[in-house]
Amino acid sequence: MEKKDDIRELECRLLVEAIYCRWGYDFRQYRISSLMHRIEKHAEAYNYASIAELIPEILYNHMKFKRLLFDISISVTCMFRDPVSIRALSEKVFPTLNTYPYLNVWHAGCATGEEAYSMAIMLEEAGLLPRTQIYATDINDRSLETCKKGIYPITELRDGQKYYHEAGGQHSLTEYYHCRYGSAKMNQRLKNNIVFSNHNLVTDGIFAEMQLIVCKNVLIYFDQHLQHRVLKLFTDSLCRNGFLCLGKHESLLLSPILDQFELIDSEQKIYKKIAY
Repeated sequence: MEKKDDIRELECRLLVEAIYCRWGYDFRQYRISSLMHRIEKHAEAYNYASIAELIPEILYNHMKFKRLLFDISISVTCMFRDPVSIRALSEKVFPTLNTYPYLNVWHAGCATGEEAYSMAIMLEEAGLLPRTQIYATDINDRSLETCKKGIYPITELRDGQKYYHEAGGQHSLTEYYHCRYGSAKMNQRLKNNIVFSNHNLVTDGIFAEMQLIVCKNVLIYFDQHLQHRVLKLFTDSLCRNGFLCLGKHESLLLSPILDQFELIDSEQKIYKKIAY
């Protein structure tokens, strides 16, 4: 059994190397266990007998590679996911953000965009959205197309109503979308302040100075070396006294940049960059 597991891991590493050499997407420092799980689910869904069978397919067929990329990089998300964290940002971070004449907020790993729109709603209710540019980034172009359309199943928005109020929402979530044919489309005034774009945390660099960076449940898929590299990118992207918010199972505890941050909320993993 152990030998079979070793072969599965070898197949996975060979596929990841092929992806990097052929298409430039670098998954070589992702946690191998979670990556292998996603790849095997993809292989099973498309009737491949093994991970190895995927290698020639993705080398010569760009559409099949894009299909695999979607399944590797897709993450679970919804409107106002983790409302307690959003409320903590509103209460502990927004008052400081209110002192800036202009704001840049980076939502890294935005998936299909629901959490970026949730952030826009909370910033609007705090009176901050008109002077805020939200950069919502992901490596998955298919997910980014969903982001840009801003169209979601109406059931998801209705389910999000409860989380919206738990996050500190002041009105009704229905004020931020309109319904048609069983779908909900986010209001244009939210879209106007969000730029959805492709950005690879593994290979791409700084593109603007940020006052707030939110990156949840992304670092858990990286090995320690890549985590440190991405956290250094975030640190260099933040202005002095800028804020970083991570997922509940992520932290700066073992990171070499820990001494550059002050812990604001230990439960919600909110940090403030120290101004030297």
